Amino acid sequence: MSDNRKYYYLKLKENYFDEDAIVLLESMQDGILYSNILLKLYLKSLKNGGKLQLDENIPYTAQMIATITRQQVGTVERALQIFMKLGLVEPLQNGALYMSNIELLIGQSSTEGERKRRARLALQEQKALPKAGADKCPPEIEIEKEIEKERERELDTGQPARAAYGRYENVFLSQSELDGLKADLPGKWDYYIDRLSCHIASSGKRYKSHAATIYKWAQEDATKKAPKKGIPDYSCKEGESL
Repeated sequence: MSDNRKYYYLKLKENYFDEDAIVLLESMQDGILYSNILLKLYLKSLKNGGKLQLDENIPYTAQMIATITRQQVGTVERALQIFMKLGLVEPLQNGALYMSNIELLIGQSSTEGERKRRARLALQEQKALPKAGADKCPPEIEIEKEIEKERERELDTGQPARAAYGRYENVFLSQSELDGLKADLPGKWDYYIDRLSCHIASSGKRYKSHAATIYKWAQEDATKKAPKKGIPDYSCKEGESL
């Protein structure tokens, strides 16, 4: 029986505890407790795209965080104040807290600098939106979720997982689909992959089949360029004959 549950996990580097913010944190009184709370909050925030909230409408309070981390409320309140000063946690418009460095702890599809830059842009847009738009998920987490789905599909079906392509590594194609695009759209297949990648990144839209979407776009483009067929004009100007 296949396991259809979704799993969320952190990927910590070997020098995670050597980073300046963590060294400063653990050097404080009760710093080891703060460090423990921080890791638990990272884990709790994963399924909500880095946001600390029970669901999309209920952000975690200090009391709730104390309960789920099994720490005293006063310890949690001090920890949160320190996290904010160190830039590890940021408040959002809807009252929830966002784990600022979550994008560095998830995924391995691009360089750290690029991953952090894209997630920062998404967070800045989220802060500028009204509360209704505050549940946006950082793009890297969305990509990681798609990659995880591919891994689950590979386990369930026994077929190789589709690989990520495109400028933002969010277009998923099997090897046979990629080979088909190269054969059917010579000289254009990479253009359409990048076009779809940018479209998904900018619009947030999802497609059941990325290969089918590319073929659809290519057919539409070909139709636009084809000469229009209509009724021939057999009319004559004065002085002319057919």
